[in-house]
Amino acid sequence: MVLARMNPFHLADVHILYHTLGSATAVMEHRADIRQVIPEATPRLVEALRADISALQRRAEEECRYCEQYGIQALTPQDEGYPERLKNCDDAPLVLYYKGNANLNARRVVNIVGTRRCTIYGQDLIRRFVFDLRAACPQVLIVSGLAYGVDICAHRAALECGYETVGVLAHGLDDLYPSRHRATAQQMVGQGGLLTEFMTGTNADKINFVRRNRIVAGMSDACILVESAAKGGGLITADIARSYGRDVFAFPGRVGDLYSEGCNNLIRDNGAALITSAADFVHAMRWEGDARVAQAQSEGIQRNLFPDLTAEEKAIVDVLLKNNDLQINMLATQAGLPVNRVAALLFELEMKGLVRTLAGGMYHLLR
Repeated sequence: MVLARMNPFHLADVHILYHTLGSATAVMEHRADIRQVIPEATPRLVEALRADISALQRRAEEECRYCEQYGIQALTPQDEGYPERLKNCDDAPLVLYYKGNANLNARRVVNIVGTRRCTIYGQDLIRRFVFDLRAACPQVLIVSGLAYGVDICAHRAALECGYETVGVLAHGLDDLYPSRHRATAQQMVGQGGLLTEFMTGTNADKINFVRRNRIVAGMSDACILVESAAKGGGLITADIARSYGRDVFAFPGRVGDLYSEGCNNLIRDNGAALITSAADFVHAMRWEGDARVAQAQSEGIQRNLFPDLTAEEKAIVDVLLKNNDLQINMLATQAGLPVNRVAALLFELEMKGLVRTLAGGMYHLLR
């Protein structure tokens, strides 16, 4: 944490130090003789390491206490929970603060980004894409920035269809911006998580959003741009993703539409592959095998469970097989049963060990 708090002017040097010596502890041990370890160390680096860092140490201790009090993990590149994909990026943060339960090294990780002024067209695209992707690839972690527009639509669609979703923040975990997304963020902590490189007390300054974008890009397999004006944060994330060697995709829009211009330009300039559906994306990523595994799992569940279920219980299971993790109202609608009856059936299924409840009143079919 002390290294991470050093003046940003020395950030590149700090990364070199960390990767050369292998740990922050080793760096601190060689503060006084750094040139013996790294002969090419710059004068400014030598000076920075010899300076009094007691204030930084006290600040790091305060942060550790805060993390312990609120169940926050402080992840370094040496920790197993640190995003492996991000670790391989040259400018990966030395410390990440994480509150949540999702595996940041999930088998598939996709980020969905775009304008803060998402249109109805964009909202429909996001919801349809996420739900169709869930059917084809059940184990995908959805990442975005919890901002207005595309970001929050992506998080909410993920939560609704049963995906875990992680929001990468441009400030510390002691605050939330924008505050109106607090309820969604709280749900994400139980079905995904919140991630940041910034310590508590850090404001959501403009430059922090740009820095945040590299984490969104670096921890993902692919970047999907839904809507964007000619300039915007989504385009920055797409550009960073491309520089990391990640796959970049964009949904096209109508010529002349303000918030389709960025996507159309990116596709035109070969900066992103054009997609119109989740099927396009799955095919481009060669993830079709996920759908076959999901189908086999579904068929296996049906063979094993259906002989022991009543017709009404089977109706509930059928709905959850098609779209797992639903709230009771949606379950009742799709199963064609009264809510009070569905509540009783869910209790029976829980007693049989087939269903469990998740945060937010969601019901999950155990596979």
